[in-house]
Amino acid sequence: MPQSPYQVVRRAIEFDRPDRLPLRFEALGLTDVHDVNWNQIGTGDHANRQTVDEWGCQWQRSDVANMGQVKGHPLADWSRLDSFSWPNPNDPALYAGMEQKLDAAGDLYTTTGIFMLLFERMHALRGFENTLMDLALERERIEKLADQIVDFNLGIIDQLGRRFGDRIHGFTFSDDWGTEQNLFIRPQLWDEFFKPRYKKIFDAAHNLGWHVWMHSCGKVNAILESLIDIDLNVINLQQPTALGIEEIGDRFSGRICFESLCDIQHTLPFKSREEIEAEAELLLQSWGTEKGGFILSDYGDNAAIGVEPEKKQWMLDHFLRSDRWKKPN
Repeated sequence: MPQSPYQVVRRAIEFDRPDRLPLRFEALGLTDVHDVNWNQIGTGDHANRQTVDEWGCQWQRSDVANMGQVKGHPLADWSRLDSFSWPNPNDPALYAGMEQKLDAAGDLYTTTGIFMLLFERMHALRGFENTLMDLALERERIEKLADQIVDFNLGIIDQLGRRFGDRIHGFTFSDDWGTEQNLFIRPQLWDEFFKPRYKKIFDAAHNLGWHVWMHSCGKVNAILESLIDIDLNVINLQQPTALGIEEIGDRFSGRICFESLCDIQHTLPFKSREEIEAEAELLLQSWGTEKGGFILSDYGDNAAIGVEPEKKQWMLDHFLRSDRWKKPN
């Protein structure tokens, strides 16, 4: 009997021999995952040139369709910290309507999450350069800010667990941590400052029986070992050539589940069908194992990365043809 979508995803994450490749490819109508979001404002209505999220961060957009950037940082001046109005994770309005969304999950693997979990929220509130300088020069204040954010995240997880419990299977979040060359900060500082705070959040999700999924852009090779050490289950990496496909495979294959696709910056927009298929094959062979460990996941905004839908179809078709888990009994 074929495994259900939930079973396929769970088994891939836990290296428990899924019977096929798990997919998150909504653009082409194929997905094993059902995302259920609480009522987070996030980047707001993209039809508006400017919006404000629940933290008071001001998002601005150009004429080009995208989620925009934070241009108004409510804690750019530290004098506002003591009087800052923190969002309340216990507000029932944040969770209104989630029950009905969960009812629509069927036999899919269900996720929920927090946009801009920790580092991204810190620099959205303070500004990017300020945050990097604060880690060296304003340690007491930046620790207070980070801990307030962690407390909010723990409150959201607690509420979601109380309300929905095992109807949720995975907790997802985003924190971009690198350029295409390296990490934004020294790995030693990351381990000292961020690792214990992420661990608190990961532990809270794991205590509810959820897997933890992280998205991060950039070359984050230097912190993957630390993330595995604090039990990150799934890492979403959309620039695999920047990390080095074979290097990452040699070091980490079989130790963490990868959620990825052909490189959204260097491969999908510019390469031929043959080159796209070759990279798809390399990814599956380098990052997956016969027991699991790979989820094929789309980047949803074709226009933002300049990719024609047919290129994604080429990639998807090759992954499905080469699915190494489709083996006779």
